[in-house]
Amino acid sequence: MTDKGVPVRRVLFSVALVLVAVLAQAKEYGHYDIRGIFSLSEAADGQHSVTFNVPSLDQILGDVGAHAENYPPHFDSIDDRQRAERDVSGIASLMDPMAGNFSHSPELLLRLGYLHTLGHNLDLAGSDKKAVAAFTALLTLSPDDRRGNFRYGMFLAGTTKVADAIPYLEKAKSLGVLAADFPLGMAYTALGDKAKALENLESYSKRVPGDENAVKMIDAIRRGNVEIKHVSP
Repeated sequence: MTDKGVPVRRVLFSVALVLVAVLAQAKEYGHYDIRGIFSLSEAADGQHSVTFNVPSLDQILGDVGAHAENYPPHFDSIDDRQRAERDVSGIASLMDPMAGNFSHSPELLLRLGYLHTLGHNLDLAGSDKKAVAAFTALLTLSPDDRRGNFRYGMFLAGTTKVADAIPYLEKAKSLGVLAADFPLGMAYTALGDKAKALENLESYSKRVPGDENAVKMIDAIRRGNVEIKHVSP
């Protein structure tokens, strides 16, 4: 497991040839009222309970993820990015104090881990350690959670803890997550394992033949034109 107390830096790939950038297509980030994510109720005995509106939470996470699932994030405007940062920070301020109560809820731990993955990509302080804590709790509770293994592997693959990402992504792939092939290819590239990198990226390219980035990355790996750069948080 990754040390929960050690911040992780990001890793970027620089290709000597021109690599097509993966950009959000000028799509505006939405406007949300994060107060609608959960409701508080009081029972007759005075005990309070919290109910999460998971579809509303997923809608916001999906929109932020469309812009910030990978680093660096891409937004149509500075205002959009700042609004996304406020939403992620606001949701975290609501969920983090209750994280201890998620010990029997893989679904909420999964979303908390992904929330802090997005926060990390948005440069929100402390998000890296919170993502690690949430995913660790999730996979301790449910080691074969396919989405948990995939999301945690994706998070680690974008940091200098790339070697730690491999077991989670490989497990996700073995559990049927086909989308694990691309991050696996990038992770093996970062580790200098050309054969494994090409195996996974070529698998992805066959599955998604229209992705020019994969074709260019495969060509760059074959030519040895890939440089790995570490970026401080």
